[in-house]
Amino acid sequence: MAKVYLETSFFSACVGERRDARSLASQLESRRWWVQQRHLHELVISPEVIRELSNETFQNRDDALALTAECVRLDIIDEVRGLAKILVREKVMPGPAETGDAVHVATAIVHQCEYLLTWNVKHLANPKKKIHLGMVCLKSGVLPPEIVTPEILWVLDEQR
Repeated sequence: MAKVYLETSFFSACVGERRDARSLASQLESRRWWVQQRHLHELVISPEVIRELSNETFQNRDDALALTAECVRLDIIDEVRGLAKILVREKVMPGPAETGDAVHVATAIVHQCEYLLTWNVKHLANPKKKIHLGMVCLKSGVLPPEIVTPEILWVLDEQR
């Protein structure tokens, strides 16, 4: 069973209330993946996901947090914090290193997740960022997860 780190944007898409075409498509794909594919994976999150979803301005916070109950929580250990600093310093991820994308990616790397599932194409599932991340990970002696959207992971699952 592949270990999949579910980043905040996945949960946000599942419970979101936006009605533009892109948001509705992401919501449909996320909900479909959740119902039909989640059982094929070991689902993991970090306290950073909980922190972001717990923000009082987050719409449907309770629904999003309820979904996380099925996920194993990975610790943000010193190795995660150190790697997050490297990712920000090397401009792979935006700062700050203590929160956000850098922590998500560093947690997935340190805890050896095969995949990081996200809808954040700007900073995470971005082909240029993936190449840069791979180079920084190679220098650091670690392996990055495959950073994918739900639709891409679905295709990868079908090919296994």
